[in-house]
Amino acid sequence: MRFEHYQTGPFFDEMFEAGGAPRAAARALVQLIETMTDGELLRRQQSAERALLHMGITFNVYGDSAGTERIFPFDLVPRIVSAVEWNGIEQGLKQRIRALNLFIDDIYHEQKIVKDGVIPAEIIRTASSFRKQCIDMNPPGGVWCHITGTDLVRDRDGQIYVLEDNLRCPSGVSYVLQNRVVMKRTFPQVFESSRIRPVDDYPSRLRDMLESVAPEGIEWPRVVVLTPGIHNSAYFEHSFLAQQMGVELVDGRDLVVSDGFVWMRTTKGFERVDVIYRRIDDDFLDPKTFRADSVLGVTGLMDVYRAGRVALVNAPGTGVADDKVVYAYVPKIVKYYLGEDILIPNVPTLMCEWESDRKEVLARLPELVVKAANESGGYGMLVGPASTKDEQAEFAGRIEANPRNYIAQPTLSLSRVPTIVDGAFKGRHVDLRPYILYGRDNIFVLPGGLTRVALKEGSLVVNSSQGGGSKDTWVLADDSRSAAGTPVTPDPSGSGSGGSQS
Repeated sequence: MRFEHYQTGPFFDEMFEAGGAPRAAARALVQLIETMTDGELLRRQQSAERALLHMGITFNVYGDSAGTERIFPFDLVPRIVSAVEWNGIEQGLKQRIRALNLFIDDIYHEQKIVKDGVIPAEIIRTASSFRKQCIDMNPPGGVWCHITGTDLVRDRDGQIYVLEDNLRCPSGVSYVLQNRVVMKRTFPQVFESSRIRPVDDYPSRLRDMLESVAPEGIEWPRVVVLTPGIHNSAYFEHSFLAQQMGVELVDGRDLVVSDGFVWMRTTKGFERVDVIYRRIDDDFLDPKTFRADSVLGVTGLMDVYRAGRVALVNAPGTGVADDKVVYAYVPKIVKYYLGEDILIPNVPTLMCEWESDRKEVLARLPELVVKAANESGGYGMLVGPASTKDEQAEFAGRIEANPRNYIAQPTLSLSRVPTIVDGAFKGRHVDLRPYILYGRDNIFVLPGGLTRVALKEGSLVVNSSQGGGSKDTWVLADDSRSAAGTPVTPDPSGSGSGGSQS
């Protein structure tokens, strides 16, 4: 396979410049692919797919009558990010998370940002993810959003935007780690020559962060991962991360509250739990505090949490910052709490709650992307240019019935990366979800993250539940060395350890 017939089109291409020359960060990889024998890259793609299949890299799709479990599609051509660009992204994400954490803490305490007129009280009051039960709560170290997956997109002019924030139970990092294992076996020489920053220390960093927010005075905190069970869409990730961290994977039946603490049932009896990395939504955590019909959580868990005897990660109530209407205020949130201009801008957003914006949205439905305030996974969304008149009419009715629940944004021309389609390279649209860990003492941004790719031609929807796939994301540690394009030769076996740098 060669890139000679590859067309970047009228989009920003992450691998090639508009004139067709490879970007500096991608030269070594392009050189390797160009020197492969006919069919070699396709054989490596098939080998990678078999490896992921044997690893059991799957996700579940709710409501799929054809069967719930699917293999997550993977494309061998990575997304490459230069060291300089990544440094800017990293600083922008750290700024955003610091501000959002201060916002969440303020919202559940004095609500100064509301009293000062920066955000209308009605926006907070009507946010479906605002939890009155969390008012006046104080998570360990003052950290609410310990783990965040922030979705980034690039428009045709090269500008990177934050598309949305995911602070409740962000998923996908297991695919980042497994994709990298496969890529190191497939392109070992490129990893050595390009000095790609590692991601395989994420589980140890995650455990360190979890232990850092344990209640005071505990020398060796016991950490568990709380899953809703095998039918959850991200169950593979729950079990994978627990195994990688060396901690127990539990469901609600394994935990009990007694004598003011949380205990885990073991073959040796009950053992105290200090930190719970919960992959259960707020509503199902504790039937005594939230939904009384929940069978997934632990009765009395929130009483222990309020008493400071167990840490919950992420803290209950963080979803208020997930609300897509609150998202529109993040630039003001950053300015209010940090006194800084936002480093990575939001996508320009129209608020359907405001009459003037709502009229504009209804008039421009065929060209806008409309999103429900608290939906995810590509659900509750209208992509105007790809919609029918009937779908537009349906969404117009939804907006009129509940304008607070909808925002609208321009249809961005998302950047593309070459993708293997029917034995040739075709441009496919991508986004990027970096993962941010926030402990007591520092914020860590995983170099790269999950690049999701819309595999259908022309599609802008990258979610796995909507037919998307993934790519490995290579963040280079040294632009000067990568730009030199250190010569590499193809490895006929397509295997190898790849060294210790990735």
